[in-house]
Amino acid sequence: MNHTTLKRIIFDQHEVIRNTRIIPRRYELDPEANYVITGLRRAGKSTLLYRVVQDLVEQGVTWERIIYINFEDERLADFSVNDFQDIPLVQNELSDERGYFFFDEIQNVEHWEKFVRRLADAGERVYITGSNATMLSRQISSTLGGRFFPLHVTPFRFDEFLDAKQQAHSPAALYTTREIGRIVRHFDTFYQLGGFPESLRYASPREYVENVYQKVLLGDIAARYNVRNVDALRVLMKKVAETVRTEVSFSTLHNTLKSIGFSISKDTLIAYLGYAQEAYLLFNITNATAKFVEREGSPKYYFSDNGLLNLFIVDRETALLENEIAVALNDRFGTDLHYAKSSKTGIDVDFYLPEAKLAIQVAYSIAGEAREREISNLIRLARADTAIKRLVIVTKEEEENIEQQGISIEVIPAWKFLLTLGDGGNG
Repeated sequence: MNHTTLKRIIFDQHEVIRNTRIIPRRYELDPEANYVITGLRRAGKSTLLYRVVQDLVEQGVTWERIIYINFEDERLADFSVNDFQDIPLVQNELSDERGYFFFDEIQNVEHWEKFVRRLADAGERVYITGSNATMLSRQISSTLGGRFFPLHVTPFRFDEFLDAKQQAHSPAALYTTREIGRIVRHFDTFYQLGGFPESLRYASPREYVENVYQKVLLGDIAARYNVRNVDALRVLMKKVAETVRTEVSFSTLHNTLKSIGFSISKDTLIAYLGYAQEAYLLFNITNATAKFVEREGSPKYYFSDNGLLNLFIVDRETALLENEIAVALNDRFGTDLHYAKSSKTGIDVDFYLPEAKLAIQVAYSIAGEAREREISNLIRLARADTAIKRLVIVTKEEEENIEQQGISIEVIPAWKFLLTLGDGGNG
């Protein structure tokens, strides 16, 4: 690799970092650790690294020691594994002191793992990002030898969205009528348009999200995995969006696509869903009450940001509300997040977290028949699992405490639930 070109790339990136306004995120990085940072495209991974660089410079580290390379730069289109050896050579040409290495979207270069492992073994400080979950696979983790901490970055959660909007959301603010009104107004925007950090800069956030989606679909999924039937992939994502809030089997999705003329195999459909999850476009949760085979075969799918889901649906406020709660719970609780549904017991609960001892129903409103339905489902689950400590119905606006059959149920508006979720879900 031409060293002059590499230096130009590095110094151009320095200029970008200097001029970037950083909105604080909730992630704290150990200054002595190396990191593998993954997450959905445009979720804020690069900006997180920019903050690390800015902090280093404030502490006295010279820019010549900062080796920041974005592997989506078109000047690196022909970069191969053999070119990696030029990076530490360039760093030595720029500074006599040790460097700090930042590699953005490094998964674009095959066999990158051994190079960054070599740097880490030599005692260098290394940060890498990627938009694919395979970067945290067991095989890669083994190659990296435990020398990197994993960190998953998501688009803004609601509290970060408020921070970006410079809206107070301290405990005191939650008791102030004026501030609550502003917070509710921001939530109306957030749960409709999502939390991609850069989308806040644009007059039309939806167009920005559409561009992100196309990049994920065509680049991170179709091109990376050599998807031959891109039209089938597009339609599959739309059909998955229409199933949000309900469990869906692979057979059902396969038959749906077949009925409208897409004759892909069920195995191919399952592979496409897996690719979408590896690109962080989707995630799923399973039925905690089902047998393993049933649990894996009929998950509930959610989109990793409401802005993405909103590209596909029209006038489905409850789906957006539930998707946002699912995203926040998945981010907070990870693999403890399930749903609970049983024809034998009549239980049908949207979110069930056994380790957190928490069960949640999501309803846009509990007026009319919805009230008894949501309450009854939570009571059935509480009777079946007496370890559950907190039962919640998340709504768009309503708030109250319900006592029924000796069981307490909180009704809480979504904006407030999201703002109190960071303490483990306790309001």
